[in-house]
Amino acid sequence: MIELIPAIDLIDGKCVRLTKGDYTTQKVYNEDPVAVAREFESYGFTRLHVVDLDGARSKHIVNHATLERIASATRLTIDFGGGIKTEDDLRIAFDNGASLATVGSVAATHPDRFIQWLETFGPEHIILGADAKDGLISINGWKEENGLQLFPFLHHYIGKGVKNVLCTEISKDGMLQGPAIDLYKNIMAYFPECHVIASGGVGRLQDIIELDRAGIPAIVFGKAIYEGRITLKELAEWAENK
Repeated sequence: MIELIPAIDLIDGKCVRLTKGDYTTQKVYNEDPVAVAREFESYGFTRLHVVDLDGARSKHIVNHATLERIASATRLTIDFGGGIKTEDDLRIAFDNGASLATVGSVAATHPDRFIQWLETFGPEHIILGADAKDGLISINGWKEENGLQLFPFLHHYIGKGVKNVLCTEISKDGMLQGPAIDLYKNIMAYFPECHVIASGGVGRLQDIIELDRAGIPAIVFGKAIYEGRITLKELAEWAENK
């Protein structure tokens, strides 16, 4: 069964969402992300994806105190991304409760550094962030493209030992109009050894059902929950009855 990973995106320590990564579309859903995380846990979820949007924009971790509060208040396995540019940033994430770190921009701009982190911390703790639009990798909070093509990018790092890939199709993110299922199926066809975590576009329970039917290992979702398109109750019931 597909692994269900709810997301909390942070700006100023508050739970927000953007559309297509555009900071001008920021909408605050809850000023207490700890309460949101606890609610996810109360419905049986065990994983949480936390994104430091301030960090992504500032190019260093910003919301580590909020990460620590969430980790201290729950038993959720947290993967954390946004603003991880140095080994100090990475250690801050782990020291404040993250079990995994999602790293994308450094992999695109400083490959030797990323590979060193894989060796130092282990591929079980590092998720390759592959955020793409029209087949090209975007970095630094999706504000920059550097010309790297998605599939060669994945091929290089999977060959270096990457096991987990979080792939966001930016054109789908926050649109609630369905995920890029064909993209994820193609990634899995090319890289069957890769644990693909899909992200972007989920707008209804049927989207998750279709991802599950397609054999996608995991899905990160958020806005559909915050907008009431999917309730935690119906999602938990579906998962229980699988």
